[in-house]
Amino acid sequence: MNLVAVLKRVDFKNILKVIGIGLSRPHLVLPTVKATKDCIAVSTQNYGKLHHKNGPANAFRHAFWNYLIAKRCFNWHSNEETVLAWAKKVTDWHEDSFPNQPLPRAMDLHNNEVGRLVFTQNLLKSELEIVALMKQMTSESVKIDTDTDLSEYKNRMVHILEQ
Repeated sequence: MNLVAVLKRVDFKNILKVIGIGLSRPHLVLPTVKATKDCIAVSTQNYGKLHHKNGPANAFRHAFWNYLIAKRCFNWHSNEETVLAWAKKVTDWHEDSFPNQPLPRAMDLHNNEVGRLVFTQNLLKSELEIVALMKQMTSESVKIDTDTDLSEYKNRMVHILEQ
């Protein structure tokens, strides 16, 4: 992840917003950055470049990213509510800073929430166990369209494109 390249894609308002987010919990910034890098590596290792498209691999990446941020930050701040709120704040910032069309945005936000739910339900499992669980969930991901009621799939990953 090239920080300079990322910052060039983000407007000034969102740069200030992420600085504010980081300053609100500075001890969670490094585990979040590490979780982000590791999530990309695991996603690439398991799905190649497919995780950059709006298919099941992308659902995996978003869910795993949220799980991993919460898990890694939980090691630094052992309050479940705090780390879940942090993961949501960081990943919502990402969705706001790198705008998407409405359906892909809804898909990403939904899969982010699934990842946080997996964290709450699997606090004692290892990251390797979670990768296996999420790969299974990815294989069962539901294809959605603009008419889909995402509330029907609270515990399931969703995707737009078949891969």
